[in-house]
Amino acid sequence: MKRKEILGLSLALPLAACNTQTQRPNIVFFLVDDMGWVDSSVAYGEEVYPNNTRFDTPNMQALAESGVIMTNAYACPVSTPTRTSLLTGMNAAHMGITNWTSTMRDKPSDASGGAVAAMQGTWIDDDKAIERPDWNINGVSPVEGVAHTVYATPLPKLLRDAGYFTIHVGKAHWASAGTPGASPYNMGFTVNVSGNVAGMPCSYLSEDHYGNTPEKWNYLAVQNMTEYYDTGTHLTEALTREALKTLEYPIAHKEPFYLYMAHYATHTPIQPDDRFVQKYRDAGMDEGQARYASMVEGVDKSLGDIVAYLKEKGVYDNTVIIFMTDNGGNSENKQKGGVPHTHNKPLREGKGSCYEGGIRVPLAFYWKGHITPATRINTPVIAEDLFPTILEIAGAQNQKYVQQTDGQSLVRLITDGSKIVAEAAKKGEITTQKEANAYVIDEAVSGISPDRAIVLHYPHKWKPYDLADIDYLSTVRKGDWKLVYRMRTRELELYNLRNDLGEQHNLAAENPEKTAELATELGNRLREWNAPMPKSRTTGKSLPMPDEI
Repeated sequence: MKRKEILGLSLALPLAACNTQTQRPNIVFFLVDDMGWVDSSVAYGEEVYPNNTRFDTPNMQALAESGVIMTNAYACPVSTPTRTSLLTGMNAAHMGITNWTSTMRDKPSDASGGAVAAMQGTWIDDDKAIERPDWNINGVSPVEGVAHTVYATPLPKLLRDAGYFTIHVGKAHWASAGTPGASPYNMGFTVNVSGNVAGMPCSYLSEDHYGNTPEKWNYLAVQNMTEYYDTGTHLTEALTREALKTLEYPIAHKEPFYLYMAHYATHTPIQPDDRFVQKYRDAGMDEGQARYASMVEGVDKSLGDIVAYLKEKGVYDNTVIIFMTDNGGNSENKQKGGVPHTHNKPLREGKGSCYEGGIRVPLAFYWKGHITPATRINTPVIAEDLFPTILEIAGAQNQKYVQQTDGQSLVRLITDGSKIVAEAAKKGEITTQKEANAYVIDEAVSGISPDRAIVLHYPHKWKPYDLADIDYLSTVRKGDWKLVYRMRTRELELYNLRNDLGEQHNLAAENPEKTAELATELGNRLREWNAPMPKSRTTGKSLPMPDEI
């Protein structure tokens, strides 16, 4: 079938054309850990910000130029809630998975999780005023009856049942050790490389055997990498090589495949990728900044290597590539160098926070013949939207699952929506990046309202020390308006993101009606989902909802 053309723009082909065994698209979901919205040369914002210029990422740039980028994409403040939302199509507050899972937890009141959990940064909550909420501390489970989990049918199982060869490479981090959800095999993956309970690698370095030495070993040691020991191969490169190996079988047998390429990078420990680090040192970066930038470029090379392999094998044109990160960039960790809490500027704060720096993330799609290249879409979207999106791309949207999902498919938004944006540019209605980021796609075209509520909820203390702009926050965005609820102090903040991307001007006092409206929206949604809430140590009762203060 020839690609139809109108006004020089490609139209989305009917999905029905992709539903045969031979024509269904392959799907590569390329997920990066802890990489921020401005941590590449791809400018998702209204302009190229200073932080964008620090990174050399030609393959991410090429993906953006051949695909669609979502300028208002959201993930959860920390890893596990985002990753489980991707698996289930549920909002993290709805799942009750509102924090990251540790290795050895088994009940919500157990925050220590033993020595291994301590290595991951878990601690007993020492807040004198607030007690941690009861949440699904064991993550997601593909079977019923597992304590403190949400029972759901995982996305890879649905894809596998629909005829896809499903591959997991890298970081899983969906559930605690000893529960079914901890294993990618139980979640529907046919192949698993290195995925387990770990939320970070013990080491990225081959000379450390990626943690598999007697003096370093713990549950964070990365498995299945023996052939790379002592070769000088950074973990990012080793995982990429293994991913390419896993693609040989489905390509040779002409089976559609789903590759979930979930890198551990750029999570701590910040360890240099020696292929790239020196040029960043030479550019004047401090050691932490140079190491981090080298890890970002290592991930970029991984993306480029996968694209090159797909082209070599002749399957690139029938492969959908989705690029995303799991939360905002870490802005308080000293290993990254620079000045703390500035890494995500112009966004405020970073990982762990419900301010934009912690939840706004890169998201891009490549889908030849279905999207209009080099277009920008500013409709707010969120992690749980990827579940129905991928099922629709795969022609598997009629598969049955047990959970009540919250996400909406983005297929019409990225296909018809990108065409509309390109037409507006051709007519001269969009002439700048700023205008593109402000262009509103009508719900009648995309199926998604640009004013729908986007809810993020983090009712936890992230670190063993106080971080006022990170701990105990909940937020709702609706259109240009965003409400932040500070649970600890029972305060409401209101921001207009169109005029104040950095969330510096609290407009709650000036706009009491809008503040009340969004507080009610957020409160109703959290009550509907029975979302976990912290408790007062004084009264033993849950803290009030935002519309109850």
